[in-house]
Amino acid sequence: MKITGPILCVVGARPNLMKVAPLLRAFAAHAPAIASGLVHTGQHYDRAMDGQFFDALGLPPPDAHLGIGSGTHAVQTAQAMERFEPVLDASAAGAVLVVGDVNSSLACALVAAKKGVPVIHVEAGLRSGDWSMPEEINRVLTDRLSDLLFTTERAAADNLRREGIDAGRVHFVGNVMIDSLRQHLPAAGAGRKALAGLDSMGKLPRSGAYGVITLHRPSNVDDAGVLAGLVATLVEAAARLPMVFPVHPRTRACLEAGGLIGALERAAILPVVPLGYVEMLALMRDAALVLTDSGGMQEETTALGVPCGTLRDNTERPVTVTEGTNELVGRNRDRILALVARTLRSGGKRGRVPEFWDGRAAERIAGALAGLR
Repeated sequence: MKITGPILCVVGARPNLMKVAPLLRAFAAHAPAIASGLVHTGQHYDRAMDGQFFDALGLPPPDAHLGIGSGTHAVQTAQAMERFEPVLDASAAGAVLVVGDVNSSLACALVAAKKGVPVIHVEAGLRSGDWSMPEEINRVLTDRLSDLLFTTERAAADNLRREGIDAGRVHFVGNVMIDSLRQHLPAAGAGRKALAGLDSMGKLPRSGAYGVITLHRPSNVDDAGVLAGLVATLVEAAARLPMVFPVHPRTRACLEAGGLIGALERAAILPVVPLGYVEMLALMRDAALVLTDSGGMQEETTALGVPCGTLRDNTERPVTVTEGTNELVGRNRDRILALVARTLRSGGKRGRVPEFWDGRAAERIAGALAGLR
């Protein structure tokens, strides 16, 4: 594989921004610099929040914004393909780089592959084995389309080998999400101060004396009965450990539709608006425990050494369980409450930071790509 032009990097959702920011810095810092461009599909379409993340991460404005917005998986994927194609045609790109497992990543990889433009997938090879998750479909298909695959943990290469992908195209480089975390963690002190301004009810506990909740997976929030059961368990958990809950807009709509916001506000739970990147780092770093259904937060808590309970029955990031601080608790009341009790009693699970989660993954990727020019 030879790269003969700029590398066009695609972002679609906010977690993609944390992964692409260190890559763009590493490309610019490489000697000689690696030419690149940035396309934002707009899959996450809250412009105000996008602005916060671009500023916090030091990202340049995108060269193109496709503005696809919300919609079904089919609509988002189709619109991203339709709007990305002319951008790719006009770019003279030597390769298209996609990250993660969102609809935008698959859509833009598919357009590039059909046009004969090499595809690079960062965060390749992760598998949950759960085909009810749209992200699992996106992961598998994006990897199949990719010419070069960069992995975050060693188990990912085993997954790719089983699927028949040539090992010569796979490179274990570490986790670019952790590159961003390590760079911005020193600013988390200021983030903690900003959090205090959101606490109009005076419920923000002191450092180390609270847990954090995030929920956004359709399997957890779209079914009213499932969500009500989870809220009841979280209210019970908060009676033992106060919780801060940055509420995703989709989740808030589901909570309001189910009449559940009042139950949170009456409990030892502080619901807040979605936070900026540095503020969220501050919140996680100072927490006793995180309860989440987010893949990225499983990684971030492992890097921070903060115990994490994943509100799912599977994970595509097994290293966070085998080496890190993560435990799978699903929606099981007894497992969730037992995790809270263990955390209060003994400080919770303490793992270790996985191999190559050292803040230099983007440098390794830049070095590998420079050799193909």
